[in-house]
Amino acid sequence: MASVCVDVPGGLETLRLCTVPTPRPKHVEVLIKVHATALNRADTFQRRRLYPAPTGESETLGLEAAGTMAALALLCGGRYAEYVAVPEEAVMAVPPQLSLQAVAIPEACLPAFQLLHLIARVGEVGVVLIHAGASAVKNGCGRGADVILDCIGGSFWEKNLSCLAVDGRGVLYGTMGGKSVEGDLLGKTPLKRGQPLTSLLWPRSPQFKANLVKAFPQGALPSFSLSSSLRPVIDSIFNLEDIAKAHEPIDNRNMGKMGV
Repeated sequence: MASVCVDVPGGLETLRLCTVPTPRPKHVEVLIKVHATALNRADTFQRRRLYPAPTGESETLGLEAAGTMAALALLCGGRYAEYVAVPEEAVMAVPPQLSLQAVAIPEACLPAFQLLHLIARVGEVGVVLIHAGASAVKNGCGRGADVILDCIGGSFWEKNLSCLAVDGRGVLYGTMGGKSVEGDLLGKTPLKRGQPLTSLLWPRSPQFKANLVKAFPQGALPSFSLSSSLRPVIDSIFNLEDIAKAHEPIDNRNMGKMGV
């Protein structure tokens, strides 16, 4: 089958189309013929070997797919290919009101769902501040945010703290702005009674992911529609052989997902 290969870590020039064996499903796995996949910033980090796949998972890039089973899948890798074998419990049915554009949902919306509901435990009423909301998972500050979802890290801690409401929760799920923190973080955080939380979905256990995939269709997926304000956002669509061109906007700036 056709697949995207990265032989050495590096830039766009390292991405190439190659032929690899079609995967064979193991026990409780299903084989999906991939009709569409979507790109994520994690793919660009994995391309450069800055974000290695969990032990035992495919080194092929790609974290989500939609295919002939009329299914969506939340995955650990291997979706830049014609076929993918995935655990049955990682698959969701595509809602009838959506098309293959639904491929833009899993890796953007399931992490946001788990950060909001399973980690930060946000209620029905509250203010949520989400950094980098334009790409996958706006920035404003009024009375203070009850929950802040931060994938920037080090360089944003002081801004986050100033925007955090008293007794608010800050969830760190990435360090795109650096891992080092300078200043009086430990001295200022208690003044807000802020609760620091952290989470990464990729290395989570299969059971955690299975529970998330089960909860998401019940709690959020039915609300998605191509005609509503809650819908998959596709920036551009590329053919598989143009995968390097698809990566280029992510290396720079994009609004929404790159579909392949």
